[in-house]
Amino acid sequence: MRRGLRKLLAAGLAGVVALSAAGCGSNGGAASGGTGSAANKSAGSEPVTLKITWWGSQSRHDYTQKLLQLYTKSHPNVKFTASPSGWDGYFDKLSTLTASGSMPDIVQMDYLYITTYAKNNSVADLQPFIDDKTIDVSSIDKNVLNTGKVNGKMAGLVLSTSLLAVGYNPDVFAKAGVKTPTGDWTWDDFVSISKAITEKTGKISNVTGPVDDTNIFNYWLRQHGEKLFSDDNKSLGYKDDKVLADFLKLWKGMMDAKTLSNPDEYSQISSLGLEAGPVVTGDAAMTFNWNNYSTLAAKANDKLKIVTPPLASGSDAKGLWLKPGMFFSVAQTSKHQKEAAQFVNWFVNSEEANDVIMAERGTPVSSKIRDHMVSAGKMTQQQKDMFQYVDDAAKIVGETPPPDPAGISEINKAFKDIAYSAFYGKATPEAAAANFRKQANEILARNN
Repeated sequence: MRRGLRKLLAAGLAGVVALSAAGCGSNGGAASGGTGSAANKSAGSEPVTLKITWWGSQSRHDYTQKLLQLYTKSHPNVKFTASPSGWDGYFDKLSTLTASGSMPDIVQMDYLYITTYAKNNSVADLQPFIDDKTIDVSSIDKNVLNTGKVNGKMAGLVLSTSLLAVGYNPDVFAKAGVKTPTGDWTWDDFVSISKAITEKTGKISNVTGPVDDTNIFNYWLRQHGEKLFSDDNKSLGYKDDKVLADFLKLWKGMMDAKTLSNPDEYSQISSLGLEAGPVVTGDAAMTFNWNNYSTLAAKANDKLKIVTPPLASGSDAKGLWLKPGMFFSVAQTSKHQKEAAQFVNWFVNSEEANDVIMAERGTPVSSKIRDHMVSAGKMTQQQKDMFQYVDDAAKIVGETPPPDPAGISEINKAFKDIAYSAFYGKATPEAAAANFRKQANEILARNN
């Protein structure tokens, strides 16, 4: 996620990158307008330019642009205008483009926001393209596939799955003389290990952004047998504010002990980008992220490891969930939805494409592609670890929750604001938790 959980802004990236190609023949008839229905004619040989946007690190930008060139090579009538970005500010920019009617044809979409974009009819329904076999979903688990469905509309095709994880640098643990964490560690272990490393190294041991969004808190809630949102999405799903107050106390205590970056420090760290972050460089030990963390950072440091997040003492509730890593959505305003759907299908199902992607965006959703990657023998140790992590975490993985409700952007902002008020001593954790309930319930009731 992010975010200690977010994929951070890559330094120096700006502008729009245009990838050109020749405009001649492929099979089929002429392309038609953007209705999002099976009325779209099959893609043909007419020149088509698809606008595409995604977030990620510089290495993701580099290989995705290679993918676009590779696709154009086999589809000479299709060229791309690409606008890659970091995570920070990505959805602010997308919101502005959408409001002006300029949403790119193909949009990398997150589980946090897919409901919002589906409910305001900004993204096309991909179900007609699944029904007419433009998009092949035969090797995708139905439950995973349906994470892109909102109110009966296939608002996005899931590209990958991911699980919350703690990424760590084993060299930092070794230098501090502290044992590396195992899958049975608890939150008390997490705190004590962080303290021990800070005492030995004199540096902040953990650079997690615990309230960049609600993912870590949702994990905490699920461990305690609770859920974040009610079934109708009109209010919070848990009743006792103590569960949030305790969550805030844990992180505030670590900040006060100088074992965890405070919000100002974390903001500076985030600006470095994931590959230049302190865990990667050996200046910190741990960070919450996702199970593709060590894969994302492998070019900068191929020694990083991942472990399941800490467990809640005395609870056997399954806190983790198999999260859609991301989606590709197609703009409702796109005049080339059929061609966009064809590219999305190639991205998900092509061995050629996935030999380039190499699971960088998370564990591929296609079982055929996963089998191909394993049998091809091309996977790095980090990629093998990412695949293995899914098996290792199975015992604490529960049901995947529905997509986040409309208004999640406001919810996340309110969550961060009230948490910061507690972290900086402007409000008690109890008062902050009560304030979040008030704000969140108002936002949810207004938007759902």
